[in-house]
Amino acid sequence: DPYINPGTMKPVELSDLLPVFCEELCYQEMDTEHRFIDIPDEIVEFYKIYRPSPLIRAYQLEKALGTPARIYYKFEGNNTSGSHKLNTAVAQAYYAKKQGMTGLTTETGAGQWGTALAMACSHFNLDLTVFMVKVSYQQKPYRKAVMETFGANIIPSPSDQTEIGKQMLAKDPESTGSLGTAISEAIERALKTPNTRYVLGSVLNQVLLHQSVIGLESKIAMEKIDEYPDVVIGCAGGGSNLGGLMSAFMGDKLLGKANPYFIAVEPASCPSLTRGRYAYDFCDTGRITPLARMYTLGSDFKPSAIHAGGLRYHGMSPIMSKLYHDGFLDEARAVTQTSVFDAATLFAKTETILPAPESAHAIRVAIDEALKCKESGEAKTILFGLSGTGYFDLTAYTQYKEGNMVDYIPTDADLETGFANLPKIPGIQD
Repeated sequence: DPYINPGTMKPVELSDLLPVFCEELCYQEMDTEHRFIDIPDEIVEFYKIYRPSPLIRAYQLEKALGTPARIYYKFEGNNTSGSHKLNTAVAQAYYAKKQGMTGLTTETGAGQWGTALAMACSHFNLDLTVFMVKVSYQQKPYRKAVMETFGANIIPSPSDQTEIGKQMLAKDPESTGSLGTAISEAIERALKTPNTRYVLGSVLNQVLLHQSVIGLESKIAMEKIDEYPDVVIGCAGGGSNLGGLMSAFMGDKLLGKANPYFIAVEPASCPSLTRGRYAYDFCDTGRITPLARMYTLGSDFKPSAIHAGGLRYHGMSPIMSKLYHDGFLDEARAVTQTSVFDAATLFAKTETILPAPESAHAIRVAIDEALKCKESGEAKTILFGLSGTGYFDLTAYTQYKEGNMVDYIPTDADLETGFANLPKIPGIQD
């Protein structure tokens, strides 16, 4: 489904995107002709620093669970950013530099994306301003320190440095922020700054394209050991991590070559797939962006202050939403924060990697699926995405250990507040 220009209520054209995004990224966003797009040599050279990322069999986790299932995870935390976000950060910074830009703006939730983009901008000598969701800015101060080490300017969002931020603070002076608001602030700053473009760390088609390297590598690695996943699991906030992981396997499914079962895992506190509506909505709270058809809780939805900051987004990638709506993405499952940290702790003890809270959502469901195999006796092959590490999330682990972690689950009334302001599009969404 095409993006809709909120000003004209007509499908977005390339010219609508060019003032905000880098030119080549606009072409990638709108491309419907090419199955593959070549990776430029400069990006390949950077990837060689940390790619291919390891595909690891979780032998010790399997043993602890007593399951006949074979559990594999694709580990994307083996770089300084600590997550998969570097895959698209490098690409977007490269295209900005190639176009002659001098700076970029962006948003970040938990800080993985901001850190990755700070690294990429440092490499290509670009200025970077990051609007960091305020609750994460407060929870994860050392993320800010890492980003600043690479030269980025970090601003807690909502801020008093943009008109949209001022509006949000006027409505709620104690606002903890949201990814939607941070996106609005970053776009406003980009539009007002010469030779600067806005870049996004998830949701968009171009980002899922860059992240497809995860799935392509995973498929090749599994073929080398004569394996193929029966189940593919990933956490889903904006959709780029799971979209990247399942890309090559989804291709097989769409072509009828195989039938893996795909599961998207989201927080019960921000349940866009499991309780949202499939509708056109703004990608940001300030209502600057084009309208995208996606599963959404409404751009006005205020997510709870959970520790998985990267999953606190009101919507979902249009591609992922379409696949879910049409039944190719088989299942979406919402899980509570405490159950996620139960799984994260077991994984850390068995596999010796401290997972990011976001990634631990996938671990939770991978464990649940493996326990189902224990009951049934099935020896399924399970693949999940370990999208990042949790070494900057120790406040969350401490809160969990001390028994102070709370599960936030929105009521139907809470969700209706977000749905109430979904945009009206004549003839499409009345």
